[in-house]
Amino acid sequence: MQSHKPYTDYLSTEQFREHVAAAYAEDLGQGAHRGDHSSLACFGMDQMGEAQLMIKAEGVIAGLGLVADIVHAYDADIQLEFLGKDGDNVAYGDIMLKATGKMASLLGAERTMLNFLQRLSGVATATHNMVQCIEGTGAQLLDTRKTTPGWRGLEKWAVHIGGGQNHRMGLHDMIMLKDNHVDFAGGITEAVTRTTDYLSDQGLQLDIEVETRNMREVEEALSLDSVTRIMLDNFTPAQCREAVKLIAKRKETEASGGLTADTLRAYAETGVDYLSVGALTHSVSGLDMNFKSVCKD
Repeated sequence: MQSHKPYTDYLSTEQFREHVAAAYAEDLGQGAHRGDHSSLACFGMDQMGEAQLMIKAEGVIAGLGLVADIVHAYDADIQLEFLGKDGDNVAYGDIMLKATGKMASLLGAERTMLNFLQRLSGVATATHNMVQCIEGTGAQLLDTRKTTPGWRGLEKWAVHIGGGQNHRMGLHDMIMLKDNHVDFAGGITEAVTRTTDYLSDQGLQLDIEVETRNMREVEEALSLDSVTRIMLDNFTPAQCREAVKLIAKRKETEASGGLTADTLRAYAETGVDYLSVGALTHSVSGLDMNFKSVCKD
């Protein structure tokens, strides 16, 4: 059984609580008008009830580990019964959670909870599906920095839940010299030289990845000892195979640029080490689910 990292490996509890507070502020408003007036009007603050989280599509669930913090930020007295865990494969009709508490609290927390669960489960599901595409090839699937502003830690956690690997978390923890860096610096060698001088001056030890656009640039990056990974940007599978053969495990290799579920395996079979896919986080659909009250006879 695969064990998963907790979300706190990606952002602090304090950061997450601030995120949840901001989400509730969007929904509940501010000042004298703050509140879920629809639910308060119908139920007041005393009527008790039950609700359950039902899955409405096949996928991978991510975010159950967040639910207690989300709903208890609204009402600490809500009782929760979990019927699954993050990383579970789910299908239509699966009940993953039962909750008991004041009806006004259950419905007040409903949308904020679902927004987190649906988004993160969508990322985990997309990741899982792409990981399945490259199974057995030895290549690893990476995410990118193409994340929703303010959601990076959680979305990268969801990639992990779905079976993918995380690329750099941000601009601070790895050097990636892309086409703009190379062009403005005057070439790959000049960009890498400036980078190694900078890292030495700053007392930093960071891996250096260089984006390449053709075989000439691959050869140039390959000749530089300080480069640890070569990105093959918008190469065809045939070009990728040629580059990987040239690099011959002397440096890590990464294919990037418009990779899709339809083309992913062809790239993985070239022998490349990593495949980076921005679509894991920038254009996924949320996994369909609902949180409905349980009516008693």
